[in-house]
Amino acid sequence: MDAGFYVPVRIIGGENCVKKGTQHFAPFGQLALIVCGKSAARNGALDDVKSALAANGQHGIVYDGIPQNPTVACVVEGARLAREHRVNFVVAIGGGSPMDAAKAIAMLACQDAPEGLFAHKIGAAVLPMIHIPTTAGTGSEVTPYAIITNDELQTKQSISSPALFPHVAFLDGKYMASLPQDVTVNTAIDAISHAVEGMLSVRAGGMSDLFARQALALLMGEYESLLAGSYTPAGRQNLLYGSTLAGMVIANTGTTPVHGMGYSLTYFHGVPHGRANGLLLANFLKECEKIWPGSTRKVFDALGMDVQEFAAKLKALLGRRKKLPEEELRSFAARAAKNKNVRNCRVPFTEENLYTVLKRSVG
Repeated sequence: MDAGFYVPVRIIGGENCVKKGTQHFAPFGQLALIVCGKSAARNGALDDVKSALAANGQHGIVYDGIPQNPTVACVVEGARLAREHRVNFVVAIGGGSPMDAAKAIAMLACQDAPEGLFAHKIGAAVLPMIHIPTTAGTGSEVTPYAIITNDELQTKQSISSPALFPHVAFLDGKYMASLPQDVTVNTAIDAISHAVEGMLSVRAGGMSDLFARQALALLMGEYESLLAGSYTPAGRQNLLYGSTLAGMVIANTGTTPVHGMGYSLTYFHGVPHGRANGLLLANFLKECEKIWPGSTRKVFDALGMDVQEFAAKLKALLGRRKKLPEEELRSFAARAAKNKNVRNCRVPFTEENLYTVLKRSVG
């Protein structure tokens, strides 16, 4: 059985783990660039980071200019600040957008990329990073990927390198206590999608499947809480641990056509990333089964349900969905067919298969 697995991130979890774990900030130098969105000041994470730094005699400069879908311009500006102030390391606070942006900033702070961010061959010189997720979905705190908006190609695009793994991740569900219900649901669905897609990757193996199963057990174990919009502290922590485990999965397996199709929904219609995945996921699995009968067996064994029940559960969480015209769906299928995620799937998808999924999901 394939047992290859690699996630070189120190993970510290539990209530108040940032303030209790100040020693983990100490080795990285005197000055940090704190990359975050505006909500970091409201959920308490920014104050906890400042307190942890102060306990070590360290300091931080706050860069909170990260939009919901990070752009090349925002990461270039962050890297400019990092260079100007000669920061020693980067602390990322937030969901996938700040964490992904922080990776690109930490890289550009050390490397020139005259050929552009997406064409640049990432070298080993990257500022050390500490990541503190405040949503349970992206898993970016344990992956080597950063997803950045590429306006030239009109899509979201990943940059990737082992050098982009954070050094430390702090997991404290209390930072999610004030999250809006739609954000909580969308990010949880994103994590579910990561675990499911990871099991269908050409790079899936025994270890990644083991982590995917545990991730799904934790995430789907909180389904009733997600449906009701009522969460205990332990439930929030379960969602966060499940998200991180699913992040470990895709760190090793990558994602599949679900992500490739979802990027167009996000870029052209502003559909949140996790919701985009959720809209597509059940019909993607149905198409997998049609193309290759038996290919999804281990997925539904891990979920403990069949595709119809899974589709019904997703529908209950997602609510009404916008319908898109056929011409646009054809265009999105053509775009997705060029995405490397399609080739990463064990089930071979053609452009027509992609169109079928889009049509059944948002057509």
